[in-house]
Amino acid sequence: MPGQNEGADAHHSGVQHEEPPHHRPGTAGAGAACGTLEEPEVLLCPTCSAPLTGGAHPSPSDPSGEAAPLAALRASESRFRAAFCDAVIGMALIGPDDRIIEVNPAFAALVGRSVGELVRTHLHEIVDPEGMPSSLFPELVDGGRERFRVEKQLRHRAGHTVWSKLTVSLIRDGAGEPLYILALVEDLTEQRRLGDRLEYQALHDPLTRLPNRTSFFERLDAACLTAADATADGSGSADGRRVGVCYLDLDGFAAINETLGHHIGDQLLIAVAARLRSGFTGPGAPLVARMGGDEFALLVTDSLGNEQLTAVAARILELLERPFDIAGHRLVVTASVGVVERSVHETTPTDLVKDADATLYWSKADGRARWTLYDPDRGAHQLTRQLLATALRPALERGEFTIEYQPLVGLADGTVHGAEALVRWRHPRYGTLSPDRFIPLAEESGAIVPLGKWVLEESCRQARRWLTEFPETETFVSVNLAARQIWDSDVVADVARALERTGLPARLLQLEITESALLGPGGRPSQALQALADMGVRIAIDDFGTGYSNLAYLSRLPVHVLKLDGTFIKSFRDPAPAARPNLPGPGARRSDADEQIVGAMVQLAHTLGLTVTAEGIESAAQAERLRLTGCDTAQGWYFARPGEAELVAAILREGRPAAAS
Repeated sequence: MPGQNEGADAHHSGVQHEEPPHHRPGTAGAGAACGTLEEPEVLLCPTCSAPLTGGAHPSPSDPSGEAAPLAALRASESRFRAAFCDAVIGMALIGPDDRIIEVNPAFAALVGRSVGELVRTHLHEIVDPEGMPSSLFPELVDGGRERFRVEKQLRHRAGHTVWSKLTVSLIRDGAGEPLYILALVEDLTEQRRLGDRLEYQALHDPLTRLPNRTSFFERLDAACLTAADATADGSGSADGRRVGVCYLDLDGFAAINETLGHHIGDQLLIAVAARLRSGFTGPGAPLVARMGGDEFALLVTDSLGNEQLTAVAARILELLERPFDIAGHRLVVTASVGVVERSVHETTPTDLVKDADATLYWSKADGRARWTLYDPDRGAHQLTRQLLATALRPALERGEFTIEYQPLVGLADGTVHGAEALVRWRHPRYGTLSPDRFIPLAEESGAIVPLGKWVLEESCRQARRWLTEFPETETFVSVNLAARQIWDSDVVADVARALERTGLPARLLQLEITESALLGPGGRPSQALQALADMGVRIAIDDFGTGYSNLAYLSRLPVHVLKLDGTFIKSFRDPAPAARPNLPGPGARRSDADEQIVGAMVQLAHTLGLTVTAEGIESAAQAERLRLTGCDTAQGWYFARPGEAELVAAILREGRPAAAS
């Protein structure tokens, strides 16, 4: 059948070919059904179109010898015609002038025309000529190719286009001369639509219909690559091109999901997306994308500087000011926005989004409902924090932590009653780090639990050494207990294990806990503290007066000591009231008020059977004035700076009052 190149059924057994002038393929009558031109009554070979004559040997029933080959020819022609006309894919024979000789019904249906209309129609009237040679026949003859395949758009009578896969083959006669072109056309419209749908789904968020994270990064990558290519080929410079991102997160969205349900949260996200989309339209508008959850991002390519990006961020906050009416609920939503803008020469897409995301969380930390511009110094600090947080657990395993001790001195007699254990990190890169540099990170990451256990056991072991060397002093050790140690660990079991392993009596262990740690869920902190007190461990409330100062805790909890925060002690640096000039002023009034507050807290504590410790003592005058208020013990640089355990042992060994030399 047509579509086979030279050599396939080029000659039929018992059939002779002549060499007449060129004829178009087909036979009279048979072609009329599929739209051929009128042809003379000449039998042609269906493969090479050469006229056929008899050539078979005569037989008794057929003296001329022509009936058998003609019957075989008609059978072959019938098979070809059936295959051509009944094929489910479009087929067309095209002449050297690129005009259609013959088409089958499937091809005609594909373009919404009849078979007869298409005969003698130029190929370019049906097939989009873009990317096609101006003359198809010479291209195949002269190009050394027998066929090619291409996806093309066909013009439908109704005006729309039909995507198709077009396979074009050159058909030659028995002598190898080109006769015509066979075009096979397969409808790809549904495949294209499916592909478009899949591509849309891959690049768009199914809920909000906004571009998704993948699409956002594709656009961002394209912006950076275009600039890089311009630099590489010398056609331009990437230094002048800039890009910016506004990364936003809805404040309090999790609470909406938890209280009203995820279906309300989803509708809110749809409404927010619609408002953002409508708020940024027109030429040069930023790309609005949903990055996941309640996070959205706006991409500004070819940005003009920080001013443009901060204006976009301010516009975002303005768009979200109006309440959203969702399923009978009026919801007020704010957003925190992180803004990053820089030259494409100085960044990568990953770094740009990473910094924008970090800046977003700075906005939340700064109070929410605002935008924050990226600050490189703050970014470096954040990076250091992250590096420290990551290194905490390995550092504990490598033994990089150590403990220093600061004496707790009795104000009445000046003797050392105990010492507070203060952990230090001997970092190989950053040097010795104080607790305020890494304890918050340890609490956030959960590393405070293993670190706290180590500090507890080491401190108990050291207190046991003091007890062995100075049994008459019974010097206690005071260890800070983080809230997460109570919530995430069995602190009672941890303490019991440490005391058992070290042999330290429970009465010589004091645990310091902040007021905020007492507000744990389900009464767990109070239960743990009661169990510890029952073991004989002393409980101290650290930084008392700076938190909730809930006096109800003092009557309900097994507290033994109140540690006054150093902010109350600052006013004690001023001269005593009798030594001050009688000059009224806000500073003097504050000093007097602080002193009266400290005195009242000391009296209250003593009434409840508690002792009081003051922190941050820096002078003898402060120590004396605190002694006059009735304060029991104190610590500070006046007595001794935090140091090795031997510092406390030296004071105990000499049996002298602790004071600055």
